[in-house]
Amino acid sequence: MPRKVRQLIADLERAGFRNRGGKGSHRNFVHPSGNVVTVSGKPGDDVPPYLEKQVRRAFEAISNESK
Repeated sequence: MPRKVRQLIADLERAGFRNRGGKGSHRNFVHPSGNVVTVSGKPGDDVPPYLEKQVRRAFEAISNESK
């Protein structure tokens, strides 16, 4: 079963991303390092595979910068 958008948002916030707002159902999350992730959909929607991949890459970039 795919994760929900609310779970993805919680993971982003735990990693230090801030919700910069957005238009409609889109939310822009920005990390102090400059990485940006745009999340679309309602909190109860399933996360599409492309968005999971985008978030995973953002987390990897953050971990590589901290080394």
